[in-house]
Amino acid sequence: PIMEKFNSSITYDRHLWEADVQGSKAYSRGLEKAGLLTKAEMDQILHGLDKLRRAQGTFKLNPNDEDIHTANERRLKELIGETAGKLHTGRSRNDQVVTDLRLWMRQNCSMLSALLCELIRTMVDRAEAGAEGVIYIRSYTHPLKAPQPRPSTLHAVALTRDSERLLEVRKRINVLPLGSGAIAGNPLGVDRELLRAELDFGAITLNSMDATSERDFVAEFLFWASLCMTHLSRMAEDLILYGTKEFSFVQLSDAYSTGSSLMPQKKNPDSLELIRSKAGRVFGRCAGLLMTLKGLPSTYNKDLQEDKEAVFEVSDTMSAVLQVATGVISTLQIHRENMGRALSPDMLATDLAYYLVRKGMPFRQAHEASGKAVFMAETKGVALNQLSLQELQTISPLFSGDVSHVWDYGHSVEQYEALGGTARSSVDWQIGQLRALLRAQQTESPPHASPK
Repeated sequence: PIMEKFNSSITYDRHLWEADVQGSKAYSRGLEKAGLLTKAEMDQILHGLDKLRRAQGTFKLNPNDEDIHTANERRLKELIGETAGKLHTGRSRNDQVVTDLRLWMRQNCSMLSALLCELIRTMVDRAEAGAEGVIYIRSYTHPLKAPQPRPSTLHAVALTRDSERLLEVRKRINVLPLGSGAIAGNPLGVDRELLRAELDFGAITLNSMDATSERDFVAEFLFWASLCMTHLSRMAEDLILYGTKEFSFVQLSDAYSTGSSLMPQKKNPDSLELIRSKAGRVFGRCAGLLMTLKGLPSTYNKDLQEDKEAVFEVSDTMSAVLQVATGVISTLQIHRENMGRALSPDMLATDLAYYLVRKGMPFRQAHEASGKAVFMAETKGVALNQLSLQELQTISPLFSGDVSHVWDYGHSVEQYEALGGTARSSVDWQIGQLRALLRAQQTESPPHASPK
């Protein structure tokens, strides 16, 4: 009994019940075309599978049901009798289970792609609305104040790469292994091209031994999730930091934060902290599968049973995280006045160097001159923009009255007109590019219709 429980996978692979019915319906048509089922037997099996599908939520699993595949076959036999035994002709659980997993993951990737696009669209909408009111927020490197205020769409751009990457992963998921048998293929004339068309796969696996054992598509999916969670975790960290009282740049809505059990004044960013923590769970699943795969001999081994728990858990995590992140972004309050108060002239030291560059000074000399101005201001205990023209001219005679333009934050942002920069025209261009990418991905990725 202990071994039977240890060997069983039905507690989690029951997620594949519908995919298993889909694959079995297609395979029955393949058997009928190969002359291994009569038309009447195929119709009987198809009718039983449809009945099984409709009642799947109600029929009880037996203790002897090792996995969802044996459970479905057992139930089909109860419904239609001995004809059910013909369904497994030439088919192994090796190619059956990986077909089911690919079917399930293909559909799930479509769902996750839609959720990810919705998050990106929400971020772009907020960025566009923010651009109308001109929000300047100081940025950080190392994480010290950066030299200029920079409104940014950086998190949306990173997630767009994740969206593109998910579509690529789905293409490699959408390859049919059914008909590969246990290891050497199918010896009974089953038409794999018919199976491919029935299940709407994009291609057929090239080698039967590889088809039943490779889990590259699972590893790729888990890596995609890990990288996407990296980006979401970094976004969460930014928002957690900017939401503290020390910054007060943003504020989470009550729906996405909780109170402290001890300190009534606190509103904790639990949604963001959980997003940050879920990244570790996803990374662990990815690393775990790679460790499972690295030492396996060729073809199918029972170790591969470990792939499904990882896929199901990570899929559920990504679905929840993407929906919560969308809610956080859509309801986030922006405190423009606090952002404005956080700006300081010392952030414009690089702009001071660029001022001298525009006057003809080599950048290395201009950088040194700007550093001298910063040192002078610190020595005098004044802000950088409070140095007089005469004091600046002791550093370089190139300083003149128009240096006052350097201390305008709007001017600072607008000078970065190169594509990808912070000028309003560039931010508008970035928003347009992101919207175009979303439209292109929607065209490339229509929702997958259920196979016949």
